[in-house]
Amino acid sequence: MSSRAIKKTVLRLLEGGDVDDILARLDEFPAKDVIQPLFSGICRVEEQVRWNAVRAMGRAVARLAAADMEGGRVIMRRLMWSLNEESGGIGWGAPEAMAEIMVQHPGLAAEYVHILISYMREDGEELFQHGNFLENEALQRGLLWGIGRIAEARPRILLERGAAGDLVKYLHSADPEVRGLAARALGLLRRESAAEPIRGLLGDNSRLRLYEDDRVRAVTVAGLARRALDQISQGDPVP
Repeated sequence: MSSRAIKKTVLRLLEGGDVDDILARLDEFPAKDVIQPLFSGICRVEEQVRWNAVRAMGRAVARLAAADMEGGRVIMRRLMWSLNEESGGIGWGAPEAMAEIMVQHPGLAAEYVHILISYMREDGEELFQHGNFLENEALQRGLLWGIGRIAEARPRILLERGAAGDLVKYLHSADPEVRGLAARALGLLRRESAAEPIRGLLGDNSRLRLYEDDRVRAVTVAGLARRALDQISQGDPVP
């Protein structure tokens, strides 16, 4: 099948509603053949296509890295480059895709999680204080969704690198989606010291759409804050 035909097939599959079926169908192709179409998919404005592409990118790059680790690194570097101002692009979907890849592949997570965390941090004068702060609020949404996604699956690697402390400032963002996603991630990380600022969001009924458990649903900032406080109060150990 030609690369054009593969791209057309992949984008058509991404329009489907059954994520498991989409992933199974894409597994029939060599991982390297579907990755380029998935780069198109993660930038799409259609909500279902975009999130399906994020999930599929994680699976495809993990398959690629299992056979060719350097090939997986190349894809991670492409995603990082898309977030670099020098790239001339915006990097839509890149933080989400990076996070999903790291959820699916522990080796890539170990190597690149510090990069994702750096997008929450300003650059500084101290040695090794190399931040890559993302100022664009739309990209911050993707970043905080990605941090939350890793917090669901691999929280320890975030806690060990102090990422929980970086999340607190986002509770005060002017963007409601950023506020809600920050509260969600802090709850998943059981960040007890964040409980007080999270309580400040209990009256925030701003609405957002959250992709979670393979579906998108409408939630409120207050609802995410309540759930985060419940998780923190339960004090369940982070796996």
